[in-house]
Amino acid sequence: MGGRLAHMCVCIYMSSSAAVEERRRLCRETKPMVCYHVDGLPAKRGGEELYRALRTAVADGNAVLRESLTIPPRDARSWRVPAGWIWRIVCTEGPQVADMNVWNARDSRERFYSSKTRQIHATHLTTGDRLWSNMPFLRPLATITEDTIAYGFDEDGAGVHDVIGSRCDPYTNFLLSGLTANTCCHSNLTRQALRDGLGETDVHDVLNVFMCTGFTRDTHQYFSKPSPVVPGDYLELLAETDLLVSASTCPQGDVSMACGACGEPDCYPLGVEVYQPRAGWLEEAGWQPSEPSAYAGNHGLPRSAAEA
Repeated sequence: MGGRLAHMCVCIYMSSSAAVEERRRLCRETKPMVCYHVDGLPAKRGGEELYRALRTAVADGNAVLRESLTIPPRDARSWRVPAGWIWRIVCTEGPQVADMNVWNARDSRERFYSSKTRQIHATHLTTGDRLWSNMPFLRPLATITEDTIAYGFDEDGAGVHDVIGSRCDPYTNFLLSGLTANTCCHSNLTRQALRDGLGETDVHDVLNVFMCTGFTRDTHQYFSKPSPVVPGDYLELLAETDLLVSASTCPQGDVSMACGACGEPDCYPLGVEVYQPRAGWLEEAGWQPSEPSAYAGNHGLPRSAAEA
């Protein structure tokens, strides 16, 4: 009896081991599959023709400048963008990256959701990509209408305008160096959030504007390269609902130096421009502000339980 049991255990072990190896082989030999069927995303309201026209709206006289401001080096500033208006972050003096936060101007609980944006679009954003908000809202907060760098991806796999890295922060800096730094992007954004009636916990993962990054092929670690941005370049976005936007000029400048390393990077200011499109133009094309998710399943729970 004991011999039969031992034999059965050996057979089960061998069968289990073979199944494990087969599963490993299946994984290694299967080609990558894009996780999200993005063809099912809701179309842009107003259609692709409108969004193509928005790329040249300012040059064509279809949008008027309503506000301009400067973000000083190693600091942050915020601005409001009504639904249907356009804003630009502009390189004005020298290569400089920015960390940008976006909130629903009427409800700060709704904010930019970088990881869902990354899953839906890509590790780096460009013209046509949308900035999605967090759950339970999950809707487009903004759409990129123009990216003058249009870098694509280089031979190292690096791209520009990433949603893979978080903002630099004083906590990580202290871990790496033991030094106190108060001009990290998280600190800059926090100070501005407080001026806007928000708090540190409202600061969230960012769109790294103008930043050139990727993952190393050998160790798969987050890396950066000097930003390709030059004076005159800009990233332009359409507000799909009323927004509060804040951006920090990163103390790493063009991020050609590792965070926590010795040295003082060159830093420059950045410009911000807010434009109002010609009255009625977007609406005539069928554009409307985005709306929060209509999901009403309550996660399979009775409404009273979900609300609790």
